[in-house]
This record gives sequence, C-alpha cells and structure tokens, in this order.
Amino acid sequence: MAPAWQQPFLNVFRHFKVDEWKRSTKEGDVAVVTDKTLRGRVYRIRGLVPAGSYIQLPRTSTQSLGLTGRYLYLLFRPLPSKHFVIHLDVATEDSQVVRVSFSSLFKEFKSTATWLQFPFVFEARTSERDLAGAAPPGARWTFLQLDLQDTLLLYLNRSYSHLKSVRLCASLLVRNLYTSDLRFDPAVTVTGAQRAKLPVTPVPREMAFPVPKGESWHERYVHVRFPRDSMEMPPERAPKSCSPAEAVLLGPVPRPLPGLVAGSKPMQDSVSPTVQTPSPTAPCQAPVAPRPLPEVSLSCECSEIPSLGGPSVRSREPSAQRESATVDVAADGVHVFAHESAVVPMALGDTGSREPPGRKQSWQEAASGKKVPGQRHFLPDPILRLKRVIGFGGHSTKWALWTKDGAAVVYPCHAAIVVLRIHTGEQRLLLGHTDKVSALALDGGGVLLASAQARPPCVLRLWDFQTGACLSLFRSPMQAVSVLSFSGSGAVLCGVGRDRHGRTVVVAWDTGPVGRGGEVAVLAKVHTDFDVQAFRVASFDGTRMASCGQGSVRLWRLRGAVLRSCPVDLGEHRALQFTDLAFGPAQDGCRESSAQTLYVCSRGGHVLEIDPQRRAVRCARCLLPTRTSSGPHPQTQTLSSGPGVTISSLSVSPTLCAVGSEDGSLRLWPLDFSSVLLEAEHEGPVSWVCVSPDGLRVLSATATGHLGVLDVPSREYRVLARAHTAPVLALSTERSRGHLATVSQDRTVRIWDLATLRQLYDFASPEDAPCAVTFHPTRPAFFCGFSSGAVRAFSLEAAEVLVEHTCPRGAITGLAVTPDGGLLFSSCSQGSLAQYSCAGPRCHVLRVAANVVCPNAPLSPNTLAVSGDSRLLAFVGPSKCTVTVVDPASLDELLRVDVGTPGPDSAVAVCFGPTALGHLLVSTSSGRVVVLDATSGRTVRELCGAHPAACPSLALSEDARFLLTAAGRAVTVWDYSAQPSPGSQVYIGHSEPVRAVAFTPDQQQVLSAGDVVFLWDIVATSERQVSVLDRVCPSLLPGPLTPSPCLLSDRSLPRPPPAREAARLLRPQARAQDSWRTQHLGPVGSLGHRRLCHRRAPRCGQTSEPGPLRAMMVRGGGPAGPGGHGAKLRHLCVSSPGVWLPSPHCRRRGRVREGLLFSPHCPADALTTSSEEGPCEKSRSPEGLCQASGPPELEEKAGGAGDGARGATGGSWELAVPPSPCGCPRAQSTGKGGAQPSAHLGSCKHFRACHTPPAKAPGPRPGDASARSASSQSVCFPPAGSARLRLKAVLGYSGRGRANMVWRPDTGFFAYTCGRLVVVEDLHSGAQQHWHGHPEDISTLALSHDAQVLVSASGRSRAAAHCQIRVWDVSGGLCQHLLSHHGTAVQALAFSPDDRLLVTLGDRGDCTLAVWSTATYDLVCSTRLLEPVRAVAFSPWDAHKLTCLGQRAVTFWLLQQCGADISLQVHREAVPEAVGVGELTSLCYGPRPLVYCGSSSGQVCVWDTHAGRCFLAWEADDSEIGVLLCSGPRLVSGSGARRLRLWAVGTVQELRRRSARSGSVFMEHELSLDGGVVSASFDDSMDMGVVGTTAGTLWYISWAEGTSTRLVSGHRSKVNEVVFSPSESHCATCGEDGSVRVWSLASLELVIQFQVLNQSCLCLAWSPPSCGRPEQQRLAAGYSDGTLRLFRISRTALELKMRPHPSALTAIAFSTDGQTVLSGDKDGLVAVSRPCTGMTFRVLSDHRGAPISTIQVTSKEYGDLGVQGTDLWLAASGDQRVSVWASDWLWNHCELLDWLSFPTTAVLETQGHPLPALAAFCPWDRVLLVHAGLGVHKEVIVYSLRQKQVVERISLPFFAISLSLSPGAQLMAIGFAECVLRLVDCALGTAQDFAGHGGAVQLCRFTPSARLLFTVAHNEILVWEVTSH
Repeated sequence: MAPAWQQPFLNVFRHFKVDEWKRSTKEGDVAVVTDKTLRGRVYRIRGLVPAGSYIQLPRTSTQSLGLTGRYLYLLFRPLPSKHFVIHLDVATEDSQVVRVSFSSLFKEFKSTATWLQFPFVFEARTSERDLAGAAPPGARWTFLQLDLQDTLLLYLNRSYSHLKSVRLCASLLVRNLYTSDLRFDPAVTVTGAQRAKLPVTPVPREMAFPVPKGESWHERYVHVRFPRDSMEMPPERAPKSCSPAEAVLLGPVPRPLPGLVAGSKPMQDSVSPTVQTPSPTAPCQAPVAPRPLPEVSLSCECSEIPSLGGPSVRSREPSAQRESATVDVAADGVHVFAHESAVVPMALGDTGSREPPGRKQSWQEAASGKKVPGQRHFLPDPILRLKRVIGFGGHSTKWALWTKDGAAVVYPCHAAIVVLRIHTGEQRLLLGHTDKVSALALDGGGVLLASAQARPPCVLRLWDFQTGACLSLFRSPMQAVSVLSFSGSGAVLCGVGRDRHGRTVVVAWDTGPVGRGGEVAVLAKVHTDFDVQAFRVASFDGTRMASCGQGSVRLWRLRGAVLRSCPVDLGEHRALQFTDLAFGPAQDGCRESSAQTLYVCSRGGHVLEIDPQRRAVRCARCLLPTRTSSGPHPQTQTLSSGPGVTISSLSVSPTLCAVGSEDGSLRLWPLDFSSVLLEAEHEGPVSWVCVSPDGLRVLSATATGHLGVLDVPSREYRVLARAHTAPVLALSTERSRGHLATVSQDRTVRIWDLATLRQLYDFASPEDAPCAVTFHPTRPAFFCGFSSGAVRAFSLEAAEVLVEHTCPRGAITGLAVTPDGGLLFSSCSQGSLAQYSCAGPRCHVLRVAANVVCPNAPLSPNTLAVSGDSRLLAFVGPSKCTVTVVDPASLDELLRVDVGTPGPDSAVAVCFGPTALGHLLVSTSSGRVVVLDATSGRTVRELCGAHPAACPSLALSEDARFLLTAAGRAVTVWDYSAQPSPGSQVYIGHSEPVRAVAFTPDQQQVLSAGDVVFLWDIVATSERQVSVLDRVCPSLLPGPLTPSPCLLSDRSLPRPPPAREAARLLRPQARAQDSWRTQHLGPVGSLGHRRLCHRRAPRCGQTSEPGPLRAMMVRGGGPAGPGGHGAKLRHLCVSSPGVWLPSPHCRRRGRVREGLLFSPHCPADALTTSSEEGPCEKSRSPEGLCQASGPPELEEKAGGAGDGARGATGGSWELAVPPSPCGCPRAQSTGKGGAQPSAHLGSCKHFRACHTPPAKAPGPRPGDASARSASSQSVCFPPAGSARLRLKAVLGYSGRGRANMVWRPDTGFFAYTCGRLVVVEDLHSGAQQHWHGHPEDISTLALSHDAQVLVSASGRSRAAAHCQIRVWDVSGGLCQHLLSHHGTAVQALAFSPDDRLLVTLGDRGDCTLAVWSTATYDLVCSTRLLEPVRAVAFSPWDAHKLTCLGQRAVTFWLLQQCGADISLQVHREAVPEAVGVGELTSLCYGPRPLVYCGSSSGQVCVWDTHAGRCFLAWEADDSEIGVLLCSGPRLVSGSGARRLRLWAVGTVQELRRRSARSGSVFMEHELSLDGGVVSASFDDSMDMGVVGTTAGTLWYISWAEGTSTRLVSGHRSKVNEVVFSPSESHCATCGEDGSVRVWSLASLELVIQFQVLNQSCLCLAWSPPSCGRPEQQRLAAGYSDGTLRLFRISRTALELKMRPHPSALTAIAFSTDGQTVLSGDKDGLVAVSRPCTGMTFRVLSDHRGAPISTIQVTSKEYGDLGVQGTDLWLAASGDQRVSVWASDWLWNHCELLDWLSFPTTAVLETQGHPLPALAAFCPWDRVLLVHAGLGVHKEVIVYSLRQKQVVERISLPFFAISLSLSPGAQLMAIGFAECVLRLVDCALGTAQDFAGHGGAVQLCRFTPSARLLFTVAHNEILVWEVTSH
C-alpha cells in the first residue's frame, strides 16, 4: 500500500518539479512543446541515438524515487519513424534492483536476474509487417499502464517494493508520469462512470486525454495494459465494463513470448469471437533463433497474417473503420483483439504453435484457473537445488578469505561464491552473478561481503554474509574490477579497476546505509596513472588505504568526497614490481593507528617494511632460495641482494608473516625474518595466502586450482578444494564405488568421490589432450580417448595404464561401454567406429569400421549411446543429418533415420531412454530434441524450442521422468512423462557453456559440467513421485490422460478437473495466497463468491471414463475441502493483532449416534464385500540403512540401477482426497460400532501409506467394527475361542505416520503403530499386545497425561463419511469409544494438561479443528480453518489455551465457556519476514511463556505467548523439522535429514527481555539415524528417549552415552520373501530396499543385515539341512539386476556373487543336497548354477516369455512316477503354466515329468495386484501338486502327478495372491489382495478367515515345524501362532 501522500495517485513530474531540473536531469535534445491533440505542453525527447537524449528521475542513480504505487501510468506518443526506450529501475522487497525496459528496438524478450527487456512492437495494417522497428507514421498517444507488482512476480518470482528511478529515452513525446494503487480505465470519465453506474475506477481528470464531442476515446488513443488484468481474477469475475478484449478469453490459444502490444481493431460487442484450437498432431517447427511464437488474433479480416516475430502495433490508416485501441498484454504474451464486423471471427495462426521453452505457469494463472495450452504443471518448482560445486577460482585464483570466527573460508568458483566450512566440508553457495567473480572482500565484522563480476559492464553485489541475501546490486563506473577491500567497520568499500579507456580507477563507496535498507553511494572516484596491483583499506582506520604496483607504493586518504594519495619514498627500490601488501601490527606496542607497519612484497623476492607516518622504507629484505648440504631441497635465507624468489602474495599476523611464491612454496617467517619457521611445497605457483584471524592457520591457493589450509601448531596441510584450470569437456559416473571422472582442456583426467567431492586421482597428459572418458561398469577401470586417436584403459587399483590402442585415425570424439561391460566403442573425427572387447582385464580391438560415424562432428559426450539392455548402439552418421542404430555385437545396421528433413538440420547428440520405453532421443543443431522409436525409427514426439542453439548433451533419468538438456550456459529440466508437451525449468549459474549433463547413479542428483562441475539436488520426494515406467504410458490410452489429485477408481479414470481447479490443486501456494487475501481484504462471507467446484468421489459401482489403467494416485496439492475456499466458513473469527474476538457460531453440540451397519450376531455367510477402490502406486526408496548400533551389517553397492525413485526432503505434492460433506459429529461405543470400509490414507503430509490397500476388507474378527461383507461368496470368521490362528507378534513400525509412538518412562508404557494395529510392547520381556479395530492405517497416537487413555486415529474409508478415532483403555486394552468427525484424516491429537479435553486436527483435505470432552467424549466445539494447519498443542499452564501452526503464521486459541456454550477465540500472528522460515511444521511448549516452532526450512523460532511475538530464530537444521520436544533448558529437534539434535536453550528466557542473539543457543549433541524423524518421546530430564524414523525403526536414545540402540526394526519398503533355517532358530527376509535381514525366531530381534544398495532383493532361499553343520548354512538371494549372491551366515560375509540371468531374478531354490541353486527370472529362464564353482551349467527356456513366480524343490521318494532322479522340482510362470521335473544334478540329469497349463481369463490383476502363478508340492502327499492363480474360477486346484488329473478343487472368495502349505497338519494358508488371510483345513474341509493387515496379504509362509505362520502385507510382517484345535 502506497503512503498517504501518494494516494490516490501521484503526478510524478509535478512532485519532482521536472521543469526546474533540480531533482531530475535531462540530456540531449529535450524540449517543452505544445501538442495539438492534447492541447497542452508536453516534453519532446529526440535524438539520433536513444541513449543520448533522455529525461531521468531522480537526478543521480544513488537516489531513489521511493514510489510504492503498484501501477505506473505513462502518457506518451512515439515519434513517427523513430525508436524509443523506457528504463524503469524497480526495487524488490529483498533489496534487489531490477531494470525493466521497454523499447521498439528490442526484437525479443530477454530476461536475466536483474534485467527484463520487453519488445514494444507495432503492427501496421499493411501486407508486410515491420515486426520490430520504428513507430509507424500514424502513431497515436498511448496510455501505458504497467503493473509493476505482477511483472516482477511473474518473471522473476520477486516481490515488488518501490520504483527507484525512471529514464525516458528518445524518441517520443511525454505528457506525464503517474503512480497509483488503483487501476484506472482511461476510456471512462468520472461523470460517465457515475451516469452509467459502472463498477470501474474512472481515470482522474488530469490524467484524461481530451475526446472531442461525438468521438470515441478508442478512435483517437491507444491503451496498453501490461500484464493483462485478467491475470488477477477469473474471467467470469471481470467487470462488465471491460473492453471486448477482456471478454473473449475463452480457451487455450498459442502464446507468444512476452512483449507489449499497441494497436487497434474494429469492435462490435454483439460479435461472439471464437478460437480455433490447433491440432495436437500438427508438426512443430523450431526456429533457428529464439523469437516470439505465432500470435493468435481474433480478426474478421482473413487477409491478416499473424505476426511471427512478436507482439505488434497496428497503425490506423485513413480508410480504417472505427477501431478499439484497448490492448491486453498478458504475462505470457497472449494478445486478443475484438473487431466490429458481421463476419464470424476466426483464429489465424500457425497450427503448429507451441509454448515457449522454459515457461512456467504463474500463480495468477493458477488462481484464475487459466490453463496453459499443451503444457502440464511441473512441480515442485524449482525441481533442482544447487548443492555443491567442484571448482575454485575461474577468473583468478587470488581470492580466498577467512570468516571472522575462522570456521569457514570464502572463495569464488567462477560465477558462484562458496562458503566452505573447514571441519565438516559443507558448502553454502551465494548465487546471482552471471559471469566470473573477479574480486571478493569481507568486512571485519563478517557482516557484509562484496563481490565483483569480471566482464563489462561490471556489476557489484553486496551480500548479507550470515543469511546469503543480496542486499544491493549496483554498477561500477569501471569496466572491470580487479581489487576490492572493506574497511574494518564495513562502512567503506574501495575498488580498483580500469575504465573503458584502460585507465586505472579507484572508487570508494559508502556501504553503511545498506544495512538500514538504503542504497550504496559513491564517496569518491579518482583516476590514477600509477599501476595498482594490490589495494588495502586499513582495518584500524576506514579513511586510510595503501596500494602497490609497478614501481610505486602509495598511501591514500579519504576526506569528505575526495580521495587523495601520496607516494612512499622507495629510494633504490623504486624499480621493483610490487605484487601485494598487508598492514602489520604497530611498532613497539604503540597504539596509534599511524604506527602500523605496512609490508610490501615484489616479484624479485623483496619484502619492504614501510613506516606509513614517515612515508619511507624502514627495512628491506630479499628472500633467496639456496641449496644446503643437508639435502636437495632449496632452503630460503634472508639476504640483501641477488635474484630472489618471485613473491606473489603475503599476509601478516601479529606474530608471523606468510609468503607465497611462484616456486610453489608457502613460507612462514617471524616478523623479523630471521629464519623460516615453516615451509609447505605445492604442486603449482602459490597465488594467494591469507592468515586466519587467530594466526594459527594459513590459507593458500595455487594457480593450478588448489586451495588448502596449513595448520601451524600441528604442521598439517589439508586440501580444501581442487579444480580443473580449463573447461570440463566430458564426465562419467560409476555406480558401485560412487566415482566421477572428468576430462578437461587442461589436459588432465581427474577422478572424484561423488559423496565428498574429493579428488581421488589425477592423470595428466601434457602432450596428448584427453577428449572423452567412460567407466567400466563392473571393474575398477576407466577408458579415456585422446586427441591423437589413442584409447587408453586405466586401472584405478594400480593407478596405471593397462592397455593402449591407436586404431582410430583422428581425435576421439566419443566413448561408450555396454552396460554388461562386454564391449567398448570409440568414434573419431575421421568417421571411424572401433569396437573393443573389454570383458577381460585387458581389452583388445575386435573390428574397426571406416566412414560410419559423421566426420568432423563437434565434440559431445553423447556422440555414442548404448541402450540399457546392451542390444543397440546409436550414433550420428554417416552424415550429419542421419542417426544410425546398429547391433553392438556385429555392427550390423538395424535402423537409419534422417533428422535433417524438412529443413537443413543436423544431429548433434543421441541418448537412449529406459529399455521399457524403447525411446531414442536425438538433439539437433536447431535446438530440437526428437524422440524416436528405437526399433522402427518412428517419431514419437518432438520437444520443440528446447534451446535456441544446438544441445551438446542430454540425459534421461532411469524412471523416464526427467530429461536434462544443456545448451549455452543453461541447464533445462523437462517433465518427460508429460504428454504431449512437457513442462520445463531452466537453470543458470555456469559462466561458460555447459558441455555435459548427467544423473548420478542413485538418480537423486544431477551433474552439469562446463567451467565448473555443479552438483544439483533433485527436489522431489521419492515417496511422492510416480515413475512413468510404473504406469501405463499415456500415449497408449484411448483418450487424453490428465492426472487428477484424487483417488481414482480401479475401474475408471475420472474426467480431468477444470483448468482453474487443476491449477489450484497443483499450486498450493496459490491457495495460501487466496486465503490470506480473504482474511485481510474481506469478510468471511465473501469466500462464498469464489467459484471452486469440488469433484465428487465416484460412488460404489459408479465409473467415469473407462480406461485400461487400473488405478493411479497423483500426489498433488489437495482440493479445498469443506473448510476451503469453496465452503462457507463457520466457527472462526480472525482478529487483528492484539484483539480477541469471540465466534458466535461456535457452540456446544450434542452427541449423535450413528446407526449400526450390521449386527454382531448375523451369520458369517451374510457378510459380503464389493470392489470399490483400486490400489495406488508404490514408492520405494533405495537408500541403505545406516545405524549407530545394532546387529552386524554387510553393505555392498550394486552395479545395477536402483528401483526406487529418488528422495529429497520437502516438496509440494500431496495426495488430495475428495471433500466430504460436513456432517454431524458421531460418538460410538464399540459394542455397537458401525463398519467403515477401507481406503487409502495419504492426505497428511507426514503420513503416507506406501502399501496398496484394497477398496474393502473384512474386519479382524466377527462382530468387530471393521468386519463386513467380502464378496459374493462368504468370508468365514471363526467364532470366539475356536480360531486356529492367534496373532503373536508384529515385526515393523509404521514410519509413514507422525507422532505414532508413545512412551512413558515412569510407567514403562510403550506403544506404536504398525499398519492398522496398535502394538503395545513390554520393553523388558518383548511381549506384545495388539489392539485391532481400525479400518485403515493409523496416522497418529496420543497418550493422556495420567497414562490411562490412549487415542489413535486412522484414515477415512471410501464408503464412510469420516475417518475413525478410537479411545482405548490402557489397563484393559479395550476400545471404549469410537469418535468420528473429520472428513479425510487426522494428523495430530493432543490432551489438555488436566486430561479433560482432547483436541483433534484434520489434515489439509479436512482443515478442521475439533475439541472433545473426555468425560463423555462428546464433541465440545469444532471450527473450520482458513489455511492448512500442521500441528496443535495445549498450553501446559492453561487448559483453555492451545496453539496451532499454519503455513506462515501461529494461531493462539482460547476456549471460553459460558454456561453450556463453549466458544473459540483465535489470535493470529504472522511469522516475521526477518525470520525467513518456510512452512511451520512442528511445535512444543517450553518454560513459561515460550513456544518453540520448527519449520520446513530447518529453522526453529521462539515465540512469547504473552506478547504474541517471535523474538528468536536460529537455523537448527537444513531440512524440515518434524519433531520438537522441550523440557527445562534442553530442546530436542528431529529433522527429515536423519539428524537428532539436543540444544541448550537455558538462556532463551533472558533473550526474551533483550535483543536476541542466535549464538546464545548451543547444540550439545547430535545423532544421525536411518531416516527422517517422525516421532519422539523423552523423559523429563531429556537424557533418554525413544525416536521413530521414516525407515520403520524405533531407536532408544541415550544422550549421556551418545548412543542409539535399535528397539524395533523393519523393512522400509516391500518385503518379497520370508525363509527359515532348517533348525527353525532363525528366519530371513528380503525386500525392495535391497536388504536381507536375519532374525532370531525366539526373540524376533534383528541379528544380521546384508545390504545391497541401489538394487531390490526379489527372492531368497535358505540352504537345506543336508548342507552339513549349522556354520555352513548359506542364504541365496536374487536381485533385480540379475545377480545372485550367497551369504555365509556364520561369518556374516558375502561368499559368492554371480550373474546367471540378464534380467531380474524372481524365484530361487536350493537342490535337496544344497550343492545346486535353481533360479528363475522375469523373462522366463531357469538357470541351474553350482555355487562351489560359480558356474551356470544349464539354462531351461521352456517358460520363456513369462516371469517365473515359483520354484520349489523336494526329494523324490516315489519311483513309480516313471522318471529317474533324486530331486523333484517345479517351476510356475506368470502365464499359468507349471512344469514338473526330475533331476540328478550330480550327473547333470534333468527330465520333464509333467507340463500343466491352466486356463486363464482376461483379468490380469485383483485390486491392482498382479496375480502370480502359485504352485507347491503337498507336504503330506508328495504326489499331489497344489496350484492357485489366474484361472477361470476363484479356486485352488489339487493335481495328482500319479493320476495326471485334477483330484480336488477348493473354492475361494477371491483370487489368491499367496499360498503356503503346512508341513505338519494338513493346513493351507492363502492370502488375498482384499486384506484377508484364509486358513483351510484340508482334512476337515473347513476354512477360517482372519484380518489384521492393512494391505494385500502378498506372502504366507509356515515355519518348518508348522507352529508359526508368517504373513506379509507390503512391509508389515505378522507372526501367527498355529493352534491345534
């Protein structure tokens, strides 16, 4: 809001008295003339060069207008046939100055971080258009209306603060300039608006243009709005007085790039314009140079040709009709015109129009619901975050500075500034420069950092060093700055450089006002003829400086605005070339500033001590290198003359002087230079030295790119950073060891550790330049190609060259290795392609093909590409327009594609997509990326406009979600999964062209290499991403697929929501902005005017649009629920700060009981279920488990690709559930509880169900609240006391919940959740109790203060209107009450301090806060929240007060009771901007009156509840704070970065009464766990506690001992197999996380863990008892990369690793003697291997084409089967075929006994789970074979191998997905996807059903003794005890 003196508008020319030219300035031909049209005086600005004639306000660039009006109005007329330029300097809220320019000279839109250039293009009504040229002869007066706030927000995502300056350049006429917060309509006058009663703001009289009587305003003038006002509101809410241009925003049209358009067209309101949507299949042509896209104009003149160059201005010819001159210019450049004509308007333009590259949808578009055509939302934004850099220097290697505390160093790395912490190696990056940083300076207090950019025009930045924020950006009067120096206080900054004439310039700036929000001002500027190599401001006096250079040392003094210097009398040393200087300590302890000694060094080795007071040399020394007899190394002595060493830098401390010289030595001298104290030799010339503030460490930098620190007391030297000294040409990554290889123009090959970015190896080749590099996929070796044509293989173990080949004739242009490591390929500049065999340790040439590859092709890391299955090799050639695909083994040509048609285009780089997609990506010289089918060569699609120039490198992620492209200095990330036009985001930061981009092996980070190597984090949570490979490709669906943020039915695909609704759902920040506006701009009732259509969830049996996709879950921002923007708000009043307002709507409600859904006494066969909801996609994390203490763990990094999506903290994608109607609250007793069907719960950000629950499932036991019908057939639950199974134990903990673990140290009560169960465990004995009842996964728990009541909450079932809250009696373990109120999920529970009240908080989809009375558990009051709330807590001092956390606000609630009525009052306090936190995520109360709040950015802020203010904040972590606990002076914080920290906060109370200092909070301890912290409980002293993590682990924490001990452990992802030892002492499990875990069956504790990173373990087998002694037992595990690993249990070691399969292993088994392993893969191959030799001696391909699901081996006891052999084994495949074999592997004998093919149906899955083929030998009759799977009927088939026929069929209620037969009693366990476990007694023919899992029962396994049964649903393992009755 503008100040009062600027309201309602401000006449800028009058306020600043432009005619007096005192507060403004003019240059060139500027005159006052009289305009006939306006009949008044105007300013005429003209000149041949626009920059030579101008009017500028204010007078100097250091001043500021300070105009805060949102809109800027400029009344001007371009002079005919001339150009004009308008410059606006706009300040943002973060003190950034951005220049916004409009000109007819600009041909295209350009954008940098500090400059926006918009073209002002005229459209002439002629047959030929001058797209970007001078104004036409008929140019008219223009009313230019600029929305400065939206312009900055749309293009730079910055907040507008004020207008700083304006410059109006020739050639134009200017009447005036105005600012205002109001949006005026220039065509409506005040009287006209009053007469017509129009709801618009008419233009003030002094701003109005004169309109003669009888004429229209639009006939005479032009109105240009930028951006268009429709971006601010939905089209349906536009005022009726809007011009016709605003009324025709009807649909998606192609959009050009941003620009201003002035023009006119005839209009007629009766015409209803239409827009023709271009065909989606139309070809898109990419222009060679970036230009605006074709414009779509609604015109009645078919002869009009749309502009291809940008927005246009149409001049009015004399014969033109009546014209409307109102032009709307959108932020994305959409231009819509309305005409007066009887002809139906039509859209003219190229049907192949496309969206500009890199454009992202604005929040205004999301708020208004406008859909960007052909472009889907790409979130999160940004998707990449720069994490670390590999590099140092760039422009020079001189600058490296210590921080004030000496804990970190600051140095430039090309365009980035790096703050490196010495001890931890953590990097903090300051980004903003667009070119190399040439100079740095840090003030004495460590507050301000100054940096200068190298290339002209030179730009300087001032940074807040503590926060990293840029405080000021200003231009230097110099062309290049070489030296910067701060005064000690930071108030004066001096810089030295050269102007455009090459003269040396010294400038002094006043930087003091910057800290107070002011601007940097030039204090003094002087030119000097003396050379200046170094310049320093004295730390003791900011007005005194010194400089040195060629033959001169000068002392400077700043007085007033004058900077003067005087020379030092050098005497005989005046001819020396001085290189550096430093101020030393005062002589003889004198405290006078003038007594400081000045030390100066020279290239001749001299060090001069200068007395500044006498301006004379006090002493001169020359440092000479001499050899002594004691050794061969040179020793430096102090002599008076002679050829000395070249000193490049020196630094002085109170006790010593550090000298760096070009001989590579760093020498430390005492200040008397009597002898060398310490000397360190470097690999190159030392270019910079700097002594730390404590004088104990010395920082040194070399010209070869090394940065290191020398610790003087310990004499240890540590390298901090290494760098290439020239641009990086190519890079390669290695999976198993995490290495990175880079080759550079500095003729070196370097190997780096990706985890630490440390350099491991450095291979130099001075004579032969390396060009390409690639790692061998399996061996510790890499290959490098050189300019001479040589290809060399290097061993990383021996650090030597293994072999060298020189077959190619020219320089190597590309290298590629097949993923299996068998073949190597190289291409050369002469067009040859060489093939090598690299399977062995020494590779050899197989063949060389000439004239195959395109000769003289530009060097690219993607010249060659090999497919993931090693079956295809692609390259550019034989011509530059063709891409060839050959067979890698034979080099036979398979495919040739011409990419040069239809225009002259050439291929540059190639890249294969994942094998499952079969895509080949080709980048072309015109900037296109063509996606081809790798088999047929068909063009799948094109990414047009990827870059304006050729893209030399591209990479596609393994899950085919993200595509990386690089061109110029930018890296572009594409949402590759989007169809048909992917969204993109462009990232800059490199100062030179990017040569290579790649994903790291774990797919969690991105590498980009050019001038420097950048390591980017992918900011996308692995658990929220949906891989394109895990779902049906949208291009194969019958209709367009638009992801909808809701749960989809398993039988339908709902229609996509409206564009505006989808924009709201996918842009949570838009919702937050809207809610903020509602709270502050209008009454509560105004929310009802917002049109937000809620999508209803399909009812049972209803379907929307049918499609082949079974089910899909898109995690997006949730829709506004009942308490969102589309619902009427009740029960809440938002007050202004300091005022409490009661809510009249909040009242006490009575108790309402819900009718029963079924009687507990109804028969079992009456219960049925129906399929409603399909599964969701699973998300897995490949991260290995890192534990502090626990069982021994063997960890290995696999060479294959990981199976999980990459993980990162944070993100804006969440599951949104359809809103439920606001019903009455319900309280139920469990004796009469109603049933609630199952649904997937994931709406809470911290609670994510990762398994796949079905739509409905029966309950755990008859009569329970969740028992209900299962299908058309009966589900039989056993009567009480007759169940054959009893739940004994649960393995695992739900790491997906939040606060779902409670522990009370005084009583020992310990409870946590696992799926739908509440597990109560005795920590001493390990005994467990299991509390059943929830129909969905439990999200959170709360324990009363007296530990007598436990409350648990779960998600809402699909058929239920509300989610379920259960109240348990702790002593008896019984559910006493069943509460129901929230619509989607409950994310937080809390008891009041007196346990009389319970508060429940709904998630984002619910936005409801409810308060219950614990006496009766009636609902006391409920309120809708205006914004999502993440946490709630009662005040420990007042039971009637509680606190909630919003997105950027804290709300304090007060419960007031008046009789029977209870009201809620709320006081909302926004988080101060100075805190800078993100979304608030956690809170806890501290000592009275403190509240601690954690944020998503890792900060902790402290609030004073009495004053209602935040008075302290500190950065507690770099990730989201999920847990906060406080007791007395100690605070525990747990973050998503796996860190648990203990803070000492005892002094915070004192800081509340005075100014806060973040340094007053200290971290006492820190522990790293195996996952993000989601729950925690500690004792009162905070010495010990229990912590739960997202990895599914519960840890016991002891701060006194600094240890973490595992209490409960489980798999973090899906469990694939459970096996048992023959003695039944142990069991083993394997999972998708790549781990194999061995458990003790007696205690069910984890004993051993084998971890393979980046792979999934899919099958497991335990060696049989015939293997021998127990110490010889082994585990065989099969992995997703086709490898088989054998682990020796006794030695906890990997015994054997082999790869018998090319694809993933799906089944594995030992032979009966344990000497042979049978394994099956997903391609249907069965391999027979011998572990003792590691050889595979037989492969059976009978099941080829279908995955092997089961392999079982048993001893052959019956000789009448007609075959020979000792083993009988079977293999079942997914096509429902079972083969039975008899074998004797000792004699290599294997014979087929029987082949069974069972009929199948078209159904491939049940409840979203694929139906496997299940087969097993009957243990009580080995002649019988049991089969279950995808048959015609839901049944189990018993087949007799002797009779060769089916002997029995057992009917089932559902299709079976798991099967196990008991080796004891004749029992059969069957698991269903409907969360049901069935136990069949084959002897009695009876069946019993059990429930307890929260997902599909995917695995059943009896133990060898048949006493226990293990069942698995996703990662939940339940252990059942089998009873005898």
